[in-house]
Amino acid sequence: MVVLHAFLALASGFATMAVLVMLITALLQKLTPGWVGESGKPGAGPSAQVGKPKPGYVFVNVGYSFLAAAAGGYVTAWIAQKNPLIHVLALAITVLLLAALSALQQRGQQHLWYALMLVALTPLGVLAGGLVRLRVLGVL
Repeated sequence: MVVLHAFLALASGFATMAVLVMLITALLQKLTPGWVGESGKPGAGPSAQVGKPKPGYVFVNVGYSFLAAAAGGYVTAWIAQKNPLIHVLALAITVLLLAALSALQQRGQQHLWYALMLVALTPLGVLAGGLVRLRVLGVL
């Protein structure tokens, strides 16, 4: 039962992050379709910069990704009643690995600094959200 509760805490935190990022991304793309970036030219090779987002959108994306990660960390610490910090650290490591894998998969399609910012900031967001929950609990 403990393992199931731990899995539920991690899955809930990750789902919170994913849903928030998907909803905000879809909303921004619907409200500001030209902000995402221009498509590549027809017939361009695989190295063409297809749909690279504009710098303003990138900074907004990094900002709300950090906040979504913080919400995920908070939810994880909230659901994990025993050892919430361990669960938050596990989620942060998972997010770090997934962000690094995504950055490797997307190389050449996104700005390098953007991918590195997401790799670095999303796990920090998870930790920040978990620490806020611990502060609310009076642990910190």
